[in-house]
Amino acid sequence: MKLKAGTRAAMRLFHSPTSPYVRKVRVCAAELGLADRIELVPVTPSRLAPDPRLAAVNPLAQVPTLVLEDGTTITGSDVICQFLDSIAGDRLVPASGAARWRTLSLHGLANGVIETAQLYRFETGLRPEPLVWSDWTEAQLRKIRSGLAGMEQAIPELGDRIDLAAITFACAFAYLDHRVPALDWRSEQPVSAHWFAGFSSRPSMTATAPVNP
Repeated sequence: MKLKAGTRAAMRLFHSPTSPYVRKVRVCAAELGLADRIELVPVTPSRLAPDPRLAAVNPLAQVPTLVLEDGTTITGSDVICQFLDSIAGDRLVPASGAARWRTLSLHGLANGVIETAQLYRFETGLRPEPLVWSDWTEAQLRKIRSGLAGMEQAIPELGDRIDLAAITFACAFAYLDHRVPALDWRSEQPVSAHWFAGFSSRPSMTATAPVNP
């Protein structure tokens, strides 16, 4: 679906300021020059008590959820990012060919690290301590470290690219800093750490930095 040229604030993004998936969408929007066409609608997503405003537009009551001016709802950060990219002319994901699948595969790697880090945080930070399954949490940490090792190998390929893969890498590193600080991933991924230091200074990243809690 195409938006009319010059349309402003034509989209509403239901969001939580700490969600790495929301941040990915917001960074994409900023890098594409679409941020001023999106109205941020703050909600409080919860696995126990979904925000009714969010549930009204997304049956899963998950952020991010994008609602267009005509009421069309787009859910899932990956789909939203690609929708925004389609408006801007496929600048973040190549339209076809091997480059497209490589970009999406690298995005999938970083997105998997985010997903696993969230599972680890839910288990260690939100579940009552007597119910925490330590073997399971250790397995998630191993998966995070394995994913980070793969990202370390891919960083030289990213270089100074600004695409969906690079944005998701940056959001993954930032989420680990915010929610799993004890991991100290920089000591094992120096190339990634150097790359992230540069990417995280971009205006799109500084403007979307997570806010506690």
